[in-house]
Amino acid sequence: MTQASTSNKKKSESGKAQQNPLVTRLTGAGEDALQRIAELPGGGRALTAFNDLRNRVDELSKKVRGIDALERRVAKLEKQVAEIKGPRNPAKPAQRRTPPPAPPTR
Repeated sequence: MTQASTSNKKKSESGKAQQNPLVTRLTGAGEDALQRIAELPGGGRALTAFNDLRNRVDELSKKVRGIDALERRVAKLEKQVAEIKGPRNPAKPAQRRTPPPAPPTR
């Protein structure tokens, strides 16, 4: 191993070591914040509402992901219907009706 690769490896390891305490501190701070919110009057209801919102967003995202598949199915069915109907004949031009003659003026 060369000295450059060894120093790069040490730098990446020290970067990971620095990230772990940061992530751990953030996790701990988040848990503390949630506990404080839960202890507030109405905080439990707020947390429940946030949880429900998260669940609803998850359900909605699953449904939205299914829209692409539905669009492909509709396009396929439209193509099949077009094949069954065959090529369209151009519409016959509408016959123009001439207006009735104007009554004679006196």
